[in-house]
Amino acid sequence: MKRRDFIRDVAAAGLALRFGQGPLAGQTPAPAGLPLLAAVEGESPAAITREAIAMLGGMKKFIGRGDKVVIKPNIGWDRTPEMAACTNPEVVKALVELVLDAGAKKAVVIDNTTNQAKRCYVRSGIQEAVKQAGGDMLFVDDYRVKKTALKGVWIKEWEVVLDVVEADKLINVPIAKHHSLCRLTLGMKNWLGATGGARNQFHQELDKAVVDLAAFFKPQLTVLDAYRILVRNGPQGGRVSDTELVKTVVAGTDPVAVDAMGATFFKVTPRELPYLGFARERGLGEFELEKVRLEKKKI
Repeated sequence: MKRRDFIRDVAAAGLALRFGQGPLAGQTPAPAGLPLLAAVEGESPAAITREAIAMLGGMKKFIGRGDKVVIKPNIGWDRTPEMAACTNPEVVKALVELVLDAGAKKAVVIDNTTNQAKRCYVRSGIQEAVKQAGGDMLFVDDYRVKKTALKGVWIKEWEVVLDVVEADKLINVPIAKHHSLCRLTLGMKNWLGATGGARNQFHQELDKAVVDLAAFFKPQLTVLDAYRILVRNGPQGGRVSDTELVKTVVAGTDPVAVDAMGATFFKVTPRELPYLGFARERGLGEFELEKVRLEKKKI
């Protein structure tokens, strides 16, 4: 079943918001059969992104010929790449190129930004990067958002970006950074940018909201940009001194494991992030990295 058909069937059930309740090194290989997580360190954001996808088996393992693929970065803030508030444009460009090379019909990049979208798209460098790679950059407007049944534990219905839910395949490509309300913002929180409406209401139960959104969108891949991370004054920062170079990209099919790995760059243990526990309880993945087949590489 195509992703868009599945989402359409879910949405048809009913639709108004209702609330319910340091350098990388080698390691001992985990048993085969566990979720694979690839972490690559290097000088080039594009090169480490490509290598991480190759370690997972290549983009053709995830993308079929003729697919419409949506790539969802964090472009929420009117900041340059040096400020580490938005996903690195070279990481996004590499993913667009890989998706199109794999035979996708279209590679769409979109985000419902916090600051004014045109400024964010340009100043982040992502708009130009997507153009150079041959992808399509779309702005979110009222016509692209529709109230949909999410059937979450906390979020029952919410306005979501149709281009995202109607895509055949989804790639989540967040940046790793500090967040003043929830300590860190990594992969699962990035789905707030695929929603509309009064998103500040999510902050009432942010950990639960993040998990409900992650359970709804279910990306084929999560690619975490940790090339330059924001270590304080997040989520938008504003000074280069708020950032640190980690020069790493983490990629995997388990969004919980990717976020757990991302937490380690801030010297935060996964157990310190409540949403990761909620996500594991919901069957979305594993946050104990010793239970994940983690492969690290430096190029």
